[in-house]
Amino acid sequence: MRLTEITYGTAKAVEGYGPGFFRVSGHVLRGACLITPWDAGPWGGYADTEAPLSLEGKIDVLFVGTGSSVAHVPTAFRTALEDRGIGVEVMTSPTACRTYNVLLGEGRRVAVALLPVE
Repeated sequence: MRLTEITYGTAKAVEGYGPGFFRVSGHVLRGACLITPWDAGPWGGYADTEAPLSLEGKIDVLFVGTGSSVAHVPTAFRTALEDRGIGVEVMTSPTACRTYNVLLGEGRRVAVALLPVE
């Protein structure tokens, strides 16, 4: 078996998470956050469609981490993104972190919006 170390270059990868926080490229973000390969910061939750919509043309899919358990995202949130050509994939926040990192390591055009795990 051949193992290859994953490198992200200057891209922002999720390094860890815990109750109410995410660690991204050496920085701790508290609460909900939006992470792209080039930036990471707070996110206003489902009411904040402006931040994810600003990614139009820069990403192909947004992973949405819904916390500790899978939940439906509001239809208006999903529709706003999909109407702009951004795919929306919903999963738990831990799964969203892992999926984002894997595809980021492959050089894919992805971002992740995360609600904290409590």
